[in-house]
Amino acid sequence: MTNPLLAEWTTPFGIAPFAEISDEDFAPALDAALAAHTAEIEAIAANPDEPSFANTIEAMEGSGEALDKVLGTFFNIAGADSNPARQDLQRAFSPKLSAHSSAIYSNAALFGRISDLWERRDTLGLTEEEARVLYLTHRDFVRAGASLDGDEAERMKAVKSRLAVLGTEFTQNLLKDESDWSMALTEADLDGLPEFVVDAARSAGAALEADGPVVTLSRSLIVPFLQFSPRRDLREKAWRAWVMRGENGGETDNRGIAAEVLKLREERARLLGYEDFAAFKLETEMAGAPDKVRALLMAVWEPAKAAAERDAVEMQEMLHADGIDGPLEPWDWRYYAEKRRKAQHDLDEAELKPYLQLDRMIEAAFACANRLFGLEFKPLDVALYHADCRAWEVTRDGQHVAVFIGDYFARASKRSGAWCSAFRTQAKRPVEKAPIVVNVCNFAKPSEGKPALLSYDDARTLFHEFGHALHQMLSDVTFGSVSGTSVARDFVELPSQLYEHWLEVPEVLSEFATHAETGEAMPEALLEKVLKAANFDMGFQTVEYVASALVDLEFHSGAAPADPMQKQAEVLESIGMPRAIVMRHATPHFAHVFAGDGYSSGYYSYMWSEVMDADAFEAFEDAGGAFDPETAAKLERFILSKGGSVEAEDLYMQFRGRMPGVEALLKGRGLAA
Repeated sequence: MTNPLLAEWTTPFGIAPFAEISDEDFAPALDAALAAHTAEIEAIAANPDEPSFANTIEAMEGSGEALDKVLGTFFNIAGADSNPARQDLQRAFSPKLSAHSSAIYSNAALFGRISDLWERRDTLGLTEEEARVLYLTHRDFVRAGASLDGDEAERMKAVKSRLAVLGTEFTQNLLKDESDWSMALTEADLDGLPEFVVDAARSAGAALEADGPVVTLSRSLIVPFLQFSPRRDLREKAWRAWVMRGENGGETDNRGIAAEVLKLREERARLLGYEDFAAFKLETEMAGAPDKVRALLMAVWEPAKAAAERDAVEMQEMLHADGIDGPLEPWDWRYYAEKRRKAQHDLDEAELKPYLQLDRMIEAAFACANRLFGLEFKPLDVALYHADCRAWEVTRDGQHVAVFIGDYFARASKRSGAWCSAFRTQAKRPVEKAPIVVNVCNFAKPSEGKPALLSYDDARTLFHEFGHALHQMLSDVTFGSVSGTSVARDFVELPSQLYEHWLEVPEVLSEFATHAETGEAMPEALLEKVLKAANFDMGFQTVEYVASALVDLEFHSGAAPADPMQKQAEVLESIGMPRAIVMRHATPHFAHVFAGDGYSSGYYSYMWSEVMDADAFEAFEDAGGAFDPETAAKLERFILSKGGSVEAEDLYMQFRGRMPGVEALLKGRGLAA
């Protein structure tokens, strides 16, 4: 019988035939796909004809189709719906894939052809995109160690293989710590909690087959519990479990993994002639160098810290008024911040939440994309990898654009956080490919028959990830290697963070924020309170984020620390971290940085992009409104459709005419002097 992963997919729009695929299919499919890709690469390298863009670079772009299908399917499922078999496969696949990548990048004949083209690039008559793809391909090979030989080349292979294994272990340890912990609640423990938190706790208990309601380490449950539970002892217990993920000793402890990862990254950078890993990593980003990143983060740190410390004084007074002696603790912050918000803005999340129904917020995200870019979304009845997933066909002017999949609810088999990924990326050559994009979130799943309700932060997350999805869906480039989100890491968050702004457009909320029971639109008075409170607690949010970004940067600057936890403590002490706030991601659960290479030395990139997104939304406002058609057309033409086919800074300059300063960000966060 033919392996369904290797067969031709006759499903609608080439969606993976999930119902036919079993976990037993992945390993043989991967072996076959690796062998096929190896043969394709070897044929390109051994081609007796003179190197040309078509027979070398374009041929490489067209190779590995079977491998893309297998890996696109496997890694999306393994991240969103893991099980022991898939975790075993991840551990087995990591060294195989690293070895396969190393074999390609160390193929001397292949690199010789690429180098020959690079030397003759000005005589080849390449289009702008072809020249860009050649440049990136040559750069990738050099940065992967293609110029190394002998012992150095072998050591580079070993380092990258070990890093791949460690990244998988880090992720799986974190998932295990998150899925293994829960805190049972008695009926008395539910006193003082809003109905939506009680409902989420009962639903979580049912999913775990517990005797009653539970709190889990899903952010969509633990954060509102910390916001609303009057039981300080339970808040402390839940908070400690949350911040100790990956740091509990035993097999799932990630501290040793983090230390080894940092040491190997430093070695990798030095093998390539860089002074440290931050210099290596940031060379290809918009920031360009660690000093520029540090300057941005510190420009934001001081006003954010000052705002947070002012807020802490107020909340400590509230704590003492409740008859509790001693200082404000980290497990108190969200609880008293929620009380402050209610007092200052007369805004109660329990009052707000019924107006933020998941289905209506999905509709809102789609409606904004329709008004801005003419996209239409039609539900698809297809088998997907989990019963909670939904799919839509995306069209424009009757033409197929993409398939969009939404996977919104938290479950024990899903890693934490929210992300956008692609089962297939857009390309025109060598074969026309329309994208298949997925947004994965971790919202609390309601009890049977009840609507899913979001917090305002959840709704913002939904818009954020959909901004990434638009970057994939509206991509209009020739080659897949530069399509969609294949851009500089500190540029990739621009479309996502920019799209968040449409959630705060009053006409969007007034149309789509409708009450789950009555169907009535959000009252104008409540809408006004929501928008006025948009920057509430921004000192806290900025401090916990910037602290994480600074620790990440210092981890990778200079010699790797022997003890990352000690280094983390030193960095936090040096910047004067407020005692009642902790890093958003402490080292042992800092998956952005240690689960893979993506955000290493790059966690700052959300803020770098935010400098641009605040300025980019101003372009709409300056032009007359959030849905100005000319500005939307420019955004698509110069940013969303271009992927990585043009240098990021050039794209932004084409869209806006200038690069912004940090002032727009400080103003947007309410931190301007």
